[in-house]
Amino acid sequence: MSDYGPDLFKGTAWYYSRYRPPYPSSLIRFLVNKFSLNGEGRLLDLGCGTGQLALRFSDWFEEIVGVDTESEMLDEANRLSSDKRLDNVKWVQGRAEERVCDWGFFRLVIIAKAFHWMDRESILDILYNSSDTNGGVAIIDNTGKQESLLWQLKVNEVVKRWLGDARRAGNSTYTPPKERYEDIVRKSGFKNVQRHILPSYSYTWTVDSIIGNLYSTSFASRRFFGDNLVRFENDLTSVLLDMDSTGVFTEELSVSVITANK
Repeated sequence: MSDYGPDLFKGTAWYYSRYRPPYPSSLIRFLVNKFSLNGEGRLLDLGCGTGQLALRFSDWFEEIVGVDTESEMLDEANRLSSDKRLDNVKWVQGRAEERVCDWGFFRLVIIAKAFHWMDRESILDILYNSSDTNGGVAIIDNTGKQESLLWQLKVNEVVKRWLGDARRAGNSTYTPPKERYEDIVRKSGFKNVQRHILPSYSYTWTVDSIIGNLYSTSFASRRFFGDNLVRFENDLTSVLLDMDSTGVFTEELSVSVITANK
């Protein structure tokens, strides 16, 4: 596993909480039904980021714990939970290996768009030992099957023009997992491993939200552009408006969920 260093998402949290597409309500309903959630027990969101997904479950657990390595992400999570006046949520900074001794046991663990950053085999062992007897885990991501739309290809071209072809990640470049997530989970102690594809849904982007979403990522953080930031924004804005003068673009999104039980 690559060591991306401590600054993988440095400077992205403000954009992350405002410009990442929210998860659909169908995901919440699916997990509530799949794990028979009833307001009891505890939820762990590992790699919680700014906490938007964890907060959607505030009515379904006695307590929610969000863990992330990035202090800026957790500052945003604290802001969001304070705005919602939720008192059954707490945010913990650190790696799973560092926090396992003091975080207790959980009815459900969710990992959303973060499993690829982790030492996956070790994390699953930790989570298995941290799960209730009837507990489970859900690994959530986009399906990744859709072909890129023309406007997305143009966005990628502009980003590469300013940042180069390598996909930057912290102090290194991104190395995608070679093994399917469900195969990794099957080698752990968890059982009843299943992959589910939820119904797709349409999401609308504007030029501003496309740029904001890029700044929420590990590979196109604002800090990478340095003195070229304004020129990059002008370049991307011009390219997008040349494609569609309204500056509005749509995408079909689909969520995959890998579930397993203890």
